[in-house]
Amino acid sequence: MTVRPTQPAPVAAPTPPDPAPPERADRPGPGAPRTRWRRRLTRLDEKGAPYAYVSPFFLLFGVVGLFPLLYTAWVSLHDWNLIGGQGDFTGLENYRDVLAQPYFWNALRNTVSIFLLSSVPQVVLALLIAAALDSKLRARTFWRMGVLVPYVLAPVAVALVFSDLFGDRFGLFNHVLGTLGVPEIRWHQDTLPSHLAIATMVNFRWTGYNALIFLAAMQAIPRDYYDAALVDGASRLRTLWSITIPQLRPTVIFVVVTSTIGGLQIFDEPRMFDQYGLGGPDKQWQTLTIYLYQLGWTQKNFGRAAAVAWMLFLIIVVFALVNFLLTQRISSKEGKR
Repeated sequence: MTVRPTQPAPVAAPTPPDPAPPERADRPGPGAPRTRWRRRLTRLDEKGAPYAYVSPFFLLFGVVGLFPLLYTAWVSLHDWNLIGGQGDFTGLENYRDVLAQPYFWNALRNTVSIFLLSSVPQVVLALLIAAALDSKLRARTFWRMGVLVPYVLAPVAVALVFSDLFGDRFGLFNHVLGTLGVPEIRWHQDTLPSHLAIATMVNFRWTGYNALIFLAAMQAIPRDYYDAALVDGASRLRTLWSITIPQLRPTVIFVVVTSTIGGLQIFDEPRMFDQYGLGGPDKQWQTLTIYLYQLGWTQKNFGRAAAVAWMLFLIIVVFALVNFLLTQRISSKEGKR
């Protein structure tokens, strides 16, 4: 009988430890809250940083621009004077009283007349001066700085000097015109001559400033356009009309809009044109801002003065909308071409 050797009992392999149960989503680890807050702060920084960068402008505009505008509207709806302060609520009565005054319409006509006589020649002269400064002149830096000198001068000083130059009897302009056989012009008596004199002051002060704006825009025009035009035999006037002005369309629009706003708010030049500052003996050059000033500080009627200020604001908005519509129409025609 054969005895078989006994086999050793198989040893069971050690069972691996059970894997740790996965962490639940609602059971973050010890560092998860800090990571989550960092992500939230990062998203908040990405979304809020652009608004924080531009917020100083809007805060400043709200304090010095929007709040005075709204407060002026509130004053225009009340019987408000300098001594008694806020009175009874009058609604649109101040606006009706102002529109019924012939001085308001006279001031509006004078304002529009001076604005047209100053803004239109101003833009044309600024374009021509900028084109001349963009050419190959000697001492170009000197001439470019020189055109800005009138803008640096104080408006009161410019008005005082030009009021003497446009003197009725002993003014330089009448003396020069007299040598040419032109009869004496009453700059401080007649309506149109006074408007021309005041518009000359405005043009003297602002033409150089606008010329530098046009010059900066001209520097950005590629010179290849001019080289190709010169090869084709185009003259300087032709290149100005066919190349420069079309390329300056956005800049021209900007200058026209700013000139419109400034021209309708003109105050210093007509105020200092004579020693009384009332817009002439017969209100020949009284503008809306001078009329507003007289209502507020001479007649002590802040309610009507605020009404005039708001109507002037609406007039400026209307002119700006007209400029915008004309610009859109011109741009659409150019796009079709």
